[in-house]
Amino acid sequence: MRTAEIARKTAETDITLKLNLDGTGKSEIRTGVGFMDHMLTLFARHGRFDIELKCDGDTYVDDHHTVEDVGIVLGEAFRQALGKKKGIIRYGDALVPMDEALMLAAVDFSGRDYLAFDVEIPTQKVGTFDTELVSEFWYGFVRNAGCTLHQRMLAGRNSHHIIEGMFKASARAMRTAVRIEAAFADEIPSTKGVL
Repeated sequence: MRTAEIARKTAETDITLKLNLDGTGKSEIRTGVGFMDHMLTLFARHGRFDIELKCDGDTYVDDHHTVEDVGIVLGEAFRQALGKKKGIIRYGDALVPMDEALMLAAVDFSGRDYLAFDVEIPTQKVGTFDTELVSEFWYGFVRNAGCTLHQRMLAGRNSHHIIEGMFKASARAMRTAVRIEAAFADEIPSTKGVL
């Protein structure tokens, strides 16, 4: 089983996370930010990752530290669970419609962190959630997972649909990328011999 357990405590957040890359999509998510809980629950489901996550954050200030730090910890967990990345497909992509929104995600677990965030979210808030925090979450994730992630909005007007489509597309792309290819289970998918 490719699993990780992370505990991270700062002056702003106290996070514990358990991740199983080879799960069934079960999750228990409690970040203190309702919209983030919703996005991470569907991320787990569509990626078929088992995630247990609890965050106590300084949401009395705002949601920024919680959202960013959850991205950091989830990225660390992916890096830990992937280990040397033997046998993984490495690349994955997904095109996901969410009503009027159409979202593209493509990922490479290359060891190099890069986020191409080509998404225009039309409103500043979804409920009480600041939509600018979406990119902060993904920056935290890619920097700590060591992956390249392209997210592109091909269509969309509704902010909730755009963000939800992005999380679903990213989950499905990652589900493909982290899958073990049985015929190459002992190989690193790189001509360098290391990722």
